[in-house]
Amino acid sequence: MEETAGGARKATKSKLFEFLVHGVRPGMPSGARMPHQGAPMGPPGPPYGGSPVVRPGLPSPVMEPSRKRPAPSQQVQQQQQQQQQQQQQQAVQNRARKKPVGFPGANEMPARQMDMREPQSDPTLGLNAKRRKMADKILPQRIRELVPESQAYMDLLAFERKLDQTIMRKRVDIQEALKRPMKQQKRKLRLYISNTFNPARPDADDSDGSIASWELRVEGKLLDDSGKQKKKFSSFFKSLVIELDKDLYGPDNHLVEWHRTPTTQETDGFQVKRPGDVSVRCTLLLMLDYQPPQFKLDPRLARLLGIHTQTRSCIIQALWQYVKTNKLQDSHDKEYINCDKYFQQIFDCPRLKFSEIPQRLTNLLLPPDPIVINHVISVDPNDQKKTACYDIDVEVEDPLKGQMSSFLLSTANQQEIASLDNKIHETIESINQLKIQRDFMLSFSRDPKGYIQDWLKSQSRDLKLMTDVVGNPEEERRAEFYHEPWSQEAVSRYFYCKIQQRRQELEQALAVRNT
Repeated sequence: MEETAGGARKATKSKLFEFLVHGVRPGMPSGARMPHQGAPMGPPGPPYGGSPVVRPGLPSPVMEPSRKRPAPSQQVQQQQQQQQQQQQQQAVQNRARKKPVGFPGANEMPARQMDMREPQSDPTLGLNAKRRKMADKILPQRIRELVPESQAYMDLLAFERKLDQTIMRKRVDIQEALKRPMKQQKRKLRLYISNTFNPARPDADDSDGSIASWELRVEGKLLDDSGKQKKKFSSFFKSLVIELDKDLYGPDNHLVEWHRTPTTQETDGFQVKRPGDVSVRCTLLLMLDYQPPQFKLDPRLARLLGIHTQTRSCIIQALWQYVKTNKLQDSHDKEYINCDKYFQQIFDCPRLKFSEIPQRLTNLLLPPDPIVINHVISVDPNDQKKTACYDIDVEVEDPLKGQMSSFLLSTANQQEIASLDNKIHETIESINQLKIQRDFMLSFSRDPKGYIQDWLKSQSRDLKLMTDVVGNPEEERRAEFYHEPWSQEAVSRYFYCKIQQRRQELEQALAVRNT
């Protein structure tokens, strides 16, 4: 399941990347390419792609950007900085509204070039890559109009979105299904009981060979077990007891017991070796390991419900079904049950709450009966039937549950899919960059003079934003600028601010002397 989903996503990503890089449409023969339309694309070169040149003669940071005078106090500086930031934001908004489409600014190209760097050279690029969304992979409408064949890429993108939605919906369905208890499957466990006999050898050097002995083996396996990880034989049982003839082996050595513990190592079988040269009758007691645990019902309750051994939840459900069928629920108080003669015999009360039933069931539930097998350990060399087979019904976990769990935990192909996603994003950014370069070249070829003038104006605006220049230095350097009607009021305000500033300094100095 996980291989199919991961393979489909991986194939879609590969087709998207192949179409963007090589221009291969789905269904085109190998080696074919789409025809190119429009003017050739190329880098615009240094005129607008390079770093902006700072105008010589700009004032240093300790002087005001627009006029060469000593910097005002710290409070006035903060107010001026706030005003400058507001003006910069307003200028950026105006540029976004007025700038023609495809016209690059001075600070646009460096930003795009920075995003195309390798992750190793920029540690912050990994954070930006995580914020990429599905919308970043969509080709702009102008590019789709320019290259009609790009519709094939958009179709693949729509298919990828639909595939991702389907996989995500299936993952949620699987998570919900795993929260609910899944029905156990009944399978056949074939049990093999065999024994071998080793007669005594007088010429044997060791003590083991000089004494006759037999060996009993208990093994088993699931029939039609197609799972990748086959369960061990001992995993189906909680305990195994082999009871030998007490008269032959005494009261202290006639029992062979195995019980499951948290540290038990699973095995494919058990073997018991004892000395002896006569046939021995033995009894095998096998206690199945039920998951979830099952219980044997009290004989009276078992006859009433028709259940011999079952889980606690199924027993309570059968009791509730009996109550509804026989209309034992109190009509006035739904919380109580009016016991009939059978319930009174079992629970020993005429009336009880349904919430009390789980507690009252504790004394009525017994451990399940073990599987009892009688076997004869034969030491007769002429006896050919030394192996007995038995089929036992066991409940195993649905193999689909393991497949669903592995699908949710699987990370196969995730790294390759993420790599293809990054390549698609980078290719889309490169296509957008080439589109801007193409518009630059086309606009320049139509009207070189007008385009250069518009471009210089844009560069000038960008330069003012980058250098935090307030006002218009070109107008301020002319004498006519200071003969405007506002100049008298500006001078008055300037001197008023200077006087107030000087007054505050004197008051602070006098206050220090008085203290």
